[in-house]
Order: sequence, then structure tokens, then C-alpha cells
Amino acid sequence: MHQDIIPLYAADIQDQLKKQFAYLSGGRGGDGCPVITFPDYPAFSEIPEKEFQNVLTYLTSIPSLRDAGIGFILVIDRRQDKWTSVKASILRITASFPGNLQLVLVLRPTGFFHRALSDIAFKFHKDEFKMKVPIIMLGSVSELQGYIDKTQLTEDLGGTLDYCHNRWLSRRTAIEGFAQKVKQTAQILQSFGTELAETELPNDVQSTSSLLATHTEKKDKMKEDIRLAVEQGDDVLGSITKPVTENPEYKLNQDQLDNQTTVERLLAQLHETETAFDEFWIKHQQKLEQCLCLRNFEQNFREVKAALDIVSERLSAFTDVGNSCSHAEHILKDLVNFEEKSCETITKARMLASEGDTFIQSNHYAVDSIIPKCSELHHLCDAFTTEMERRRNLLNKSLELHSLLEKSMKWCDEGIYLLASQPVDKCQSQDGAESALQEIEKFLDTGAGNKIKELNKIYREYAQILNEDLKEHVQKVFQKQESMEEMFQKRQVSLKKLAAKQTRPVQPVAPRPEAFVKSPCTSPGLQRDYVSNSESTVLRKVNYRRGKSEMTELHQSRGGSTMDDEENLAVLRQHVINELIETERAYVEELLCVLEGYAAEMDNPLMAHLISPELQNKKDILFGNMEEIYHFHNRIFLRELENYVEYPELVGRCFLDQMEDFQIYEKYCQNKPRSESLWRQFSDSVFFQECQRKLDHKLSLDSYLLKPVQRITKYQLLLKEMLKYSKNCEGAEDLQEALTSILGILKAVNDSMHQIAITGYDGNLNELGKLLMQGSFNVWTDHKKGHSKVKDLARFKPMQRHLFLHEKAVLFCKKREENGEGYEKAPSYSYKHSLNMAAVGITENVKGDAKKFEIWYNAREEVYIIQAPTPEVKATWVNEIRKVLTSQLQACREASQHRTLEHTQSLPLPASSCTSPSRNNIRNTKKMEERKADLTSLEGYVTTVAPKYPEKSKASPTSPDKKPKRHEVVSDPTPFGLRGWAKTSHSLDASEENDGWSSAEDPLNSSDAEEEGGGGAGNEMKLTPGKYTVVTDYERGISEEFTVKSGDLVQLIREGEDGLWYVKNLSTGREGWIPASNLLMLIGNSKSAQSLSSSESGTASSTLSTSSSCSDSCNASSTSFSDIKG
Repeated sequence: MHQDIIPLYAADIQDQLKKQFAYLSGGRGGDGCPVITFPDYPAFSEIPEKEFQNVLTYLTSIPSLRDAGIGFILVIDRRQDKWTSVKASILRITASFPGNLQLVLVLRPTGFFHRALSDIAFKFHKDEFKMKVPIIMLGSVSELQGYIDKTQLTEDLGGTLDYCHNRWLSRRTAIEGFAQKVKQTAQILQSFGTELAETELPNDVQSTSSLLATHTEKKDKMKEDIRLAVEQGDDVLGSITKPVTENPEYKLNQDQLDNQTTVERLLAQLHETETAFDEFWIKHQQKLEQCLCLRNFEQNFREVKAALDIVSERLSAFTDVGNSCSHAEHILKDLVNFEEKSCETITKARMLASEGDTFIQSNHYAVDSIIPKCSELHHLCDAFTTEMERRRNLLNKSLELHSLLEKSMKWCDEGIYLLASQPVDKCQSQDGAESALQEIEKFLDTGAGNKIKELNKIYREYAQILNEDLKEHVQKVFQKQESMEEMFQKRQVSLKKLAAKQTRPVQPVAPRPEAFVKSPCTSPGLQRDYVSNSESTVLRKVNYRRGKSEMTELHQSRGGSTMDDEENLAVLRQHVINELIETERAYVEELLCVLEGYAAEMDNPLMAHLISPELQNKKDILFGNMEEIYHFHNRIFLRELENYVEYPELVGRCFLDQMEDFQIYEKYCQNKPRSESLWRQFSDSVFFQECQRKLDHKLSLDSYLLKPVQRITKYQLLLKEMLKYSKNCEGAEDLQEALTSILGILKAVNDSMHQIAITGYDGNLNELGKLLMQGSFNVWTDHKKGHSKVKDLARFKPMQRHLFLHEKAVLFCKKREENGEGYEKAPSYSYKHSLNMAAVGITENVKGDAKKFEIWYNAREEVYIIQAPTPEVKATWVNEIRKVLTSQLQACREASQHRTLEHTQSLPLPASSCTSPSRNNIRNTKKMEERKADLTSLEGYVTTVAPKYPEKSKASPTSPDKKPKRHEVVSDPTPFGLRGWAKTSHSLDASEENDGWSSAEDPLNSSDAEEEGGGGAGNEMKLTPGKYTVVTDYERGISEEFTVKSGDLVQLIREGEDGLWYVKNLSTGREGWIPASNLLMLIGNSKSAQSLSSSESGTASSTLSTSSSCSDSCNASSTSFSDIKG
């Protein structure tokens, strides 16, 4: 027997079992021995030995060990076989049977011959069948039933046992497949459990989440396999018990019962394995989830810690306690907003700390790592909350102190206003004085809740917030309060004296003429009145200065009235300076609010999702240089203004000192069109709406972007007000100069806004110098060149042109209106052409229209008749053009003085004559010598050129009979740097060009001057009646009321005696006498004198006419000094 054969499974020998040469029917012998039946199988002898052994081995392994130990009963059915085959079968079976045998029952062949033969042969060969168990030869089935009960025999052996070999084979395969499934599942679960137990926990959230997901997925797959195995076992068990289920009286045989027991045992084993795995998984899953929670906690801790560090750092930046109530309120509001924004971070930190505490209470495996982090979070949150509360308390203290200071300042201002508003005349009576005293006492009673009582108490109470600046401010307010109270005390003393006097009415008496002596000093504030001794009262002059005013009994005199006016003006000045400073503070705060609430938020990563891609990186366009403007006002201008709060009349100096910095507004205004265009595109952006909501602004951003433009225009209004109340004060000149400068900046800003709208100009506008003027005009052309019909048409049809006057050129542009909104509706200017100022001349008056003047170019080859909107606009432009031409002439002369003279050609000068008043000779001679020096420096550059008209004979430049028609100057390029302009020499005829003026002319470097001067005008110019423009101020006329200023238009009416001229100032309408010597200096006898010319050049009375050319670079033309007949 082979006992060491490896167990086989039905699936492995399924084909061998299907041959059914042996089967285990499930029947049992009397003592429970399993019965193996060998049915009639003709090819039994042909079965391979290996298959024979496999089948026997498998069949003997099926019964339980207990039943197999008892032994097997073999039933060999050979009823249809031959004896020889029976013998061979018995020998083969007994020789190869692997189990214990208890009994072998052989059904011998049923044929007579073979039965007899078997009996005989069995007896003779009995020894060959020597076995441990007996072999019984049976002749029939009935004999077999004597050994095995009929119920334990299959139907082919005459029994009743229900057996189907295919069903048995299928069931055995299912049972063994289920058993293998259970075994494999147990092994996989054990392997998976080992894998889970040996897995190292990751250190980051993502890896932990991934690991948990992977393990959960594997667990779910294991559970699914177990579920399928259980279903498989239930199906096998159901197939075994199906007969009983269908027929309760049906009894399972022993093999079926053994199969049922086997399947139930396997199912129980499977359930136990699943339960053990579930318990292990719960622990493993809990550990993984705790690990994931820990990693999330650690990651959140790092994020929250970084956020807490940021908010703590930002909180530490709130060091400023404010310099005013509004400033402190703004900072406090910012702090509150910051606290609201930080609240989310603090809440997250506290929730995270609470989450950590929960982990600790739930016995997390990493308690030692969680506890320190929770403690740190609690500490940081508590520290932030404490610091926030401390900052809030400091700002509330600051707000409280500034409120007290502002109340005190307001109380002082009201007190000063009360003193200034008390009428002096009503205080002369006892009732009036008492009433004034009551008003003062009533006002002083209001000081209990408004004034600063003890300075040291303030220092102690607000020591935490008192920095040097704030402490100085407190001292100033307290000093102002003390000064005001001192003024009240002095006023009370005066009023008490007035109230204590007799109430006898005093009638005013008109002073006698001899009682008053007019002071020789006519300056304001220095006039004295003298009263007779019977009045016994001396009226003295009062010179008001801040901090030095004294309230005395002089209120009874005119001096008291003057002081009262000065006090009123001082109060008004104080109101203006207060408004200036308060609005400046508000302006600075608004700029800061915009920069922090909008501009800074555009760089905030938390707000990035609200900004559309088209708006990103457009902050510089939207806000321009607002940050530069803010820093200038916050760090410089506002602090400087506050230094003048006690001296408002001197605030003009503050503006003058910072005037250059105000140029930054030009850049802001030039960017404003682009900013407004960008705003219109994105005004509905969620980002701007969110920023506005956070700032709690009622107005949108565009209103705040307009603030700088509004502010720069506000200054000139405040300066005008201050100047109005400071005319007799020390700083009046500075105020006037500051006002003029601010207006100049506004004009420059306005002009630059137009300049940037110029299109089509190929060059660089900056190279043309400063933009001086710009405006729209009607323009006619009257050029020498061109078709006559075109010229005639041009004379009657004006062109609409917008002129831009630069230092080096005048540009002609065509104005084009644009459609749109806001700045987009502003016009643009198409460039047409330009004129080099070095080759430009002007004629002030054009016959028939007081609003017209001429600009001519290239010796009147191009003439432009300009019609201004008003005479005033015309006068402004003419004066500005003259200034440019004069400065160019002066620069040309200065440049020529530094050149080395290589060729000299003397030009004869007219001889001196004594036809002018003798008192003018010395001065005129001296000025003539100066001009000679200028002339000498140009002599080497002057050459004679052929006359313009070929029919006229040539003349020597020194000929006394003929005067040269044209001079050409050869020199270096113009000192103004106009390198890119075409250099053209210009010619002109004196008789034709004596009505114009250009920058290249010298009044004495002229052959025309020699001829017309003859021999009698060597050292002076003769005056003739006519209109002239004044080039310097004059305030020393014979008449005290007659003065002229630079730019005024005057008319010389007639010449009087003693060298006096009767002159009318057409600008003011006043008339008066001026010495001729002074008049010459005012209108013609200085190098800066501007000349006027008449459009009636043929009839004009010219006393001094010149025709010369300065240089190729200066593009000189002609000049004449002529009058215009009134």
C-alpha cells in the first residue's frame, strides 16, 4: 500500500473518475465500513496503472479517517465477465488498493460455463488470492444483500441507494473548489495583514491619503472575495441539502452527511477568518486615519503659524497714533478692518488648537507631537488678541487726546473770533462794556469741558502715546490756549475800566482843520492824527503782530478800531490756514485709503481671483504716480504746513519752497485719460466692488482718482483767500508769488494735457523747449509764393488752427473733436506745420481788427494773420512771443561776443547830436557806447549781399547815398540748439518791412539808422505821439496816482514843457505826466525794449528803423520802432 501519496482533487483526475471503473456510492457495511464498487468495465484491464492508482487513492481519501480506519468493503461486479478477467481484476485490485480492506465481495460470472469454471479455478487458485481479508465469491445479487443491506447498494446491484456518478463528481469538485477558495482567502488575508502591519506611515498628507485609499481599496477587494467565497459555500451546501429541502423524509447517506459537515466547517472557518481580518482592519484603519489627521494637523499648523506671523507683523506696524482726530479715526478704522480680516486667521488657529485637544483626548498615537503645537497656537492667539486690544486702547487714547486738543483749538478760535467780533463803538458805553464782559464771562464758562487744565496731567495720562511730535503739538495748543486766555484777561481789564466810568454821554465833535497835521509818510499804517490838548488823549499808531497784541484803552480811539480790524483779519487768516491744514490732512488720508484699499489689494494673492486678466499689471496706468504724490504730501508738505499754523500770513513761503515738487501733478494729469479709459472698461469689476465694500466708501474709485486734480486747483483758491486777508502783512509778497506760481503750474498742466493730444508730429516735442501758450485761432495766410487765386482765397477764408507756442517753435495744428466720454471726449490735434522761432517776426496790429496780429516767417515769404478770440488773448500772445524773440536776440548777442573776429568791416555810426534834453545826453551816450561794443563783436560776421531786386543798383554798405537791401550773417549754429531746422538766409526791404519785429534785430546796427538819423540823432531817440508797450514798471510819476507796469499799453498824447510828456495808460485808463528820459527808458531805450509796428507802414511816422540780419542760425529779419497814430 502506498501511504505517502500526495492528496488528489477531483478536478485533477476528473477524466479518470468519469470512466467510472470504480466509485464510492456512499453505501456502508454493517459496521459503517465504506463500500467501493467496481462495476462491470470491459476495458478494466486496459486502464493504465497510474490512473488506476489515482482513482483508488482518491476514493479511499474521501471518507473520514475514522471510517477509513475500519476498512473498506469492495464490491466487484463481474457478472458479465470471464473468469480469466475476474482473476486478473481481483489480483490487480488487491495488489494496488491503498487502504485497509475488511471484505471483498465478488459477483462471479453468470454464465454456466464460466460459473463452474470460476468455482473450480477459485478452489485450485485459492492460494494465489491470499489476502488479509477474505474474498467471497457470490453468485447473485441476493447473496450480496446478505452481506450489505439493500439500502446501501446502488440500483445496478439490486439496491435502493440513489446514486448518480456525474452528480457525485460535480459535487465533489464544488466542495473541493470551495475548500481551496477558503484556504486561498485565508492565506491572502494573512499576507495582506502582514503587509499592513509592516507598512511605514508617511510624513505628508498626500502620501498618507494615498496610502489609506490604497489599503482601503485592497480591503474592499478582500471583502468582496470573502463574500464570493461565502456565496460559493452556501451554494455547495444548498446543493447537498437540496433533496432534504425538497423531501423532508429524504435521508442523506453518510457521504452526503460528511460533505455537508465539510462545507459547514469551511463556512465557519471562512467567517472566523473574515471576523479576524475585520478586527485587524479596524485597528489599522484607525491608525491610518489618525496619521492622516496628524499630517493634516501639522500642515494646517504650518499654514496657520505663517498666517499668524504675518498678521502679528502687520499688527506691529500699527505704531502711528495719528496726528489729528480724523487721522486717529482713520488708523482706528484701519485697525478694526485689519482685526476683521485677521479674525478669520485667529478663528482658524483656535479651531486647529481645539482639534489638537480633541486628538489628545482621543488617545492619539502621536500625543507627544500634538501637545506642543496646541500650546503654541494658544499662546500666539492670546498674544495677538492682547496686542490688538493694547493697540486699540492706544488709538482710543490718541483719539481722546486729539479730540481734547481740537476742542481746545476750536474753543480758542471761537474765543478769538468773539474778541474780534465785539464792536468797539458799542463798548464805549457802560452798558456795552458790561454786555461785552458778560459775553466774555459766559464764553469762559464754556471752557471747563473744552480747555486743557493741567499740562502735567495730560503728560501723565497720555504718556503711552506721547511722542515728540505729539508732545510738541500739545505744548503749542496749550500755549495758544494760554495766549487766548491772556487776551481775554486784558480785554476784561479794559472793559471793566470802561464799565466803571461815568455814563455821561460823549458827543462826537468834528475836529478843526488845524487840529490835524498830515503826516509826510504816505505808507499804510504810518499816518498819525494829532488832537488838541483839550481832549487830553493821544492816538497812537498800532502795528499788529501775532502774539504781541495788547488790549488797552486805545479801543476808545481810532487806533482801537484799527486793531479791531487787524484782529478780524487775523481770525480770518486763522480760519483759512485751519481749512488748508485740515483739508490737507483729509486729502492725505484719502490718498492713503486709495493706495491701501485699492492699489495694494491688486497685489494681494487672496484677491487675485477677483481681478480679470485684462486688468492685471495695469496698476501703474490706473493710479499713475499717486503714490509719489502721497509721499510728497504726507512726508513733506503737510508737515511744513503745520509749522505755519501760528503764522498763517507766512504760508506763501511754504508753497514757494515746495513749488518744484508740485510738478509731479503734471505727470498725474497727463496719465489721467488713460486711467479713466481703463476705469470705464472695468468699473463693474467684482474686485472694485469688493474693495469699495471693505472700505465702506459711498463713492466709487473714480471719484477718488479725481482727488489730486481737485486738490491742485484748490490751492489757488485758498491762497487767494489768504492773500485777501494779508495785504498789509509781512508775507504778502510771498503769497502773491506763490499764487502766481500755482496758477502757472495749473496752466502748465492744462497746456500739457493739450500737448499730449498732438498727433502726426514726427519729431520730439520736448526738443522744442517749454510749452508757453496754446489756444485756438482763426488763421489767414498771405504768402508771397503761390498762385494769386490761392492767395486771394486764403485771404477771405480763415482756417481754424490750434497754436502751440514753444520756446523754439510755434506749431499749427487742426483741432479734431472726438466722440466718447470723459477724457476720451477731449479733442486731438493734427499737426500741420511749424515755424522756427529763430526766423519768426511779429506785427502787433492789423488794420481793421483789434483782435488780429501777424506772424511772418522767412522775411515775409510766409505771413500768417492770426485772429484771437478777444483783444486780451491777443495781447497775451503778442507779449509772450516778444519775450521769446527778445531772449533769443539776447542769447544771440551773448554768443557772438565770445567769437574771435577774423575779418573786420566797419559800419559807420551816426554822429552824436544834442537835439535831446541835456539831462538825457549822458545816459544815452553811455547806452550808445554799450551798443557800439555789441556792434563791434558782430563786425567780422557782417557782409554785403546783392540786393533782392535785380533792377536796383548795387550799393556799398558804407555808401552814404544808397542803403543795402540785405545783410547776410555767417556764423555758427544758433545757441538755442536748433540743429534740425533748415538754415535759410532771409532778405527784406526796409521800406517794405518796417512794420515788423524779430529776435535777430539790433536797433543801432543798421544803415537805415544812419540815413534817417542824419547827423542829429546820435545819442537819443526822438519821441513822437503814438501807442507803445511798456517794458518795465514805473511808479514815480509826477502824479501820485499814475503808474505803469510792464506790458501796459500807453499812448503818448502830447509833449509839454521841461521835457515832460502827457501819457495815457490804456490798460488802466489813467493819465499823467512822465519825464521824457524816463519814458525813453520805459518804451525804447533799453536792450529789452519791445518794438511795435503799424499795419499802415506806408504812412507810419518812424523815428528809428533798422534792417539787419544777425546770423544764419538766428535767421534774422527786420525790425522797426514805429508808432501808431491814435
